[in-house]
Amino acid sequence: MTEPRRRRANGEASRQRILDAAAEVAGERGYEGTSINLVSERSGLPASSIYWHFRNKDELIAAVIDRSFSDWAETLKRPTSVPDDADRDDFFRLTLRRTGRGLAEFPDFLRLGLMLILERRPDEPTARRKFLDVRAITADRTRALYELVFDGLKADDIAALVRLTIATADGLFIARELEDIDLSAAFDLLANAVLGAAERLANAH
Repeated sequence: MTEPRRRRANGEASRQRILDAAAEVAGERGYEGTSINLVSERSGLPASSIYWHFRNKDELIAAVIDRSFSDWAETLKRPTSVPDDADRDDFFRLTLRRTGRGLAEFPDFLRLGLMLILERRPDEPTARRKFLDVRAITADRTRALYELVFDGLKADDIAALVRLTIATADGLFIARELEDIDLSAAFDLLANAVLGAAERLANAH
């Protein structure tokens, strides 16, 4: 390995250590309770190393959210085994179960994002904007899935189902923070709730 490549590899390893430490500290203390000094202590790297990668705490937390969301999104691309006799509802349940498993595996973006939203800070830091961005991406992808699965519903009905799904997913995630629940199984119940709501909306027209 050439020296520049070695330096890049070492720099990336340090960046990942910093992000891991920041995720841990912010998960424990929230945005306000997180500091560069605490991240430095947790990562074992000097503050100067953190500032080499990130301009400030706000940019650091935004990077934590971005990495976690990207990792979660990648899990949704993994092939899912679908039985030959599976129907639309079966496919939908499998998709939401995979979503729940992914959140259990990569929870940082949702945990930190919800903290930022609930803190209602007077300004809008980079990290909060990053979470709102990934939130919008999630809503768009959910809408695209629902338009495919529930192709007979109107746009307003689809939008209502998307809101229901995201709000319930938030609640299930918070419940998991309070007690040990299986998010995959919980999202299976969510799938049943959405399927039932979609059927009622379809019958109402």
